[in-house]
Amino acid sequence: MNPTFTVKSFSELSNVELYELLRLRSEVFVVEQNCVFLDQDNKDQKCHHLMLWEGEEMVGYTRLVPTGLSYQEIAIGRVVTSPAARGKGYGRVLMEKSIEQCQAIFGSGPIRIGAQTYALGFYSSLGFVAEGDTYDEDGIEHIEMVWKP
Repeated sequence: MNPTFTVKSFSELSNVELYELLRLRSEVFVVEQNCVFLDQDNKDQKCHHLMLWEGEEMVGYTRLVPTGLSYQEIAIGRVVTSPAARGKGYGRVLMEKSIEQCQAIFGSGPIRIGAQTYALGFYSSLGFVAEGDTYDEDGIEHIEMVWKP
């Protein structure tokens, strides 16, 4: 595993990068999870986009969200790894780099996520702490979690 990262604002994305990240999000969130929802929520334009590459293939992606757009805190959203690339440790590398980049881009502060509850253990292992009750988002159980520097 020798992944590389690209972090760009929306306006810096190439057409190919935008296509690849939207395709990956659709492959997992719409097709694999059988969840019909509007992925293009008009937040992408105000966010930074962290793309994890293995050669020419995008194997992971997160959306880095500034304060006040999704939550009061900085946020990480649309966390996704390619089904073909799972089991190789990409998820941990992706989240560690996302936390690092959130702090570099937006400044030091807590980071909030809306985690699918099946991944609670994974996010806890990265230092995220569950807050509040579980909730249904597009037919999938979630819980908010916060990471503090």
